[in-house]
Amino acid sequence: MGLSDFAYPTLVYAHLLLFVLWLGADVGVFVLGQHFRKRDKWSLDQRIALLTLLVAIDMVPRSAWALMVPLSLSVVDLGGWWDVPLWLSIAAWVVGLFWLGLVWDSHNHDQTPRAARNRRVEGWLRWIIGGFYLWLGVQSLVVGEPLGPDWLAWKALLFGVIFVAAIMIDVTFKPVGAQLGAVLSEGSSDATEIPLRRTMDRTRIWVWTVYALLLVTAFLGNVKPI
Repeated sequence: MGLSDFAYPTLVYAHLLLFVLWLGADVGVFVLGQHFRKRDKWSLDQRIALLTLLVAIDMVPRSAWALMVPLSLSVVDLGGWWDVPLWLSIAAWVVGLFWLGLVWDSHNHDQTPRAARNRRVEGWLRWIIGGFYLWLGVQSLVVGEPLGPDWLAWKALLFGVIFVAAIMIDVTFKPVGAQLGAVLSEGSSDATEIPLRRTMDRTRIWVWTVYALLLVTAFLGNVKPI
């Protein structure tokens, strides 16, 4: 097997591994979030410990998300599905690694102006990249290029929708910081816990949406039904 023959299955394996890490770790985040909500079962200190673990595990899907962007284009290119322009491939890897750096820098400097700046930049990146995949999917479905097979065009389109849903997780979850601060400063009570619970319930809608879309895109990529 030559180097070129070895490269494509290796990238496909890496792509699959990122999917497993993304969805698997996200399930862990979801389970921890579910237990955090159970104030009748866990003490406040225990719930904060669960939340700390949640944030740490959440770095896995966030990292996988960033790396999935350049890797997906490389798989499409080496697989012969689209002759991706060299400049776009290079730009995708530069942006993906830059995004990954932002994610970890924000995590390591959480609750600082530096992290807030990083997350603003990351927010713009996610909208731009998500818009690119939405365009790529719609363009390919309408005119049949640059992605020829319909299953691949739908996969690109749904990946763009995943961006929107995942962004909405962060948008919906944003009030949790102030609401959790109220729980810590004022204590656990209906007055402080119910608003926090409502925010988490609204966020779960988008979390389930991402799970469903990930499963559908994985089905399209492996079964290629259309």
